[in-house]
Amino acid sequence: MKTAAYWIEKLGLTQHVEGGAFKETYRSPLVLSNLPRDFKGARNASTTIYFLLQDGEFSALHKIAADEGWHFYEGTPLTVYEIEANGNLIKHTLGRDFEKGETFQCTIKAGSWFGSRVENGGYALVGCTVAPGFDFADFELANRDVLLQQFSHHEKLI
Repeated sequence: MKTAAYWIEKLGLTQHVEGGAFKETYRSPLVLSNLPRDFKGARNASTTIYFLLQDGEFSALHKIAADEGWHFYEGTPLTVYEIEANGNLIKHTLGRDFEKGETFQCTIKAGSWFGSRVENGGYALVGCTVAPGFDFADFELANRDVLLQQFSHHEKLI
C-alpha cells in the first residue's frame, strides 16, 4: 500500500479549509440556473475532488446545499458522520471490508451536517462528487456552540 505522502505528491493535493488535503479534478462546463433558494446563484452541474485524511486529522463538521457522494479508493477505513436536520446521526464507514459494514461509497444529503475522520490509524484516500457542483457560497462551517444548542445529544461528536 502506498503512503499518504505518496498520494499527496502524486495527485498534487493541497490543504483543505475543513481539514485534510484535496484537489478538484472536475468541474462540469454545464451550468444550471433556477436552482432552489438554498443555492446562492447558478452552479456547475457537478464537481469532483480527491480528498485525503490522515490519522489525527479530521474534516470539520460543515454542510452544503447539494448532495455529496463519497467514494473510497485507498488506505484504511474512513468514518463519515452525518447529522440530519432532524438530529438523526448516521455513521457511514467507507472501506473494503463489507463483512465489517464498510462500503465503497455513501451519499450525504443536502443540508446535513457532516465531517469525517480516520479512526484506526493510517490514511484514507477518497473522492467526493457534488451535484449541483460545489461552490464555497453554499458552504457553511459549523459553529460548535450553535450545533451544541441544536444537537446536545451529539456533544461527544461535536
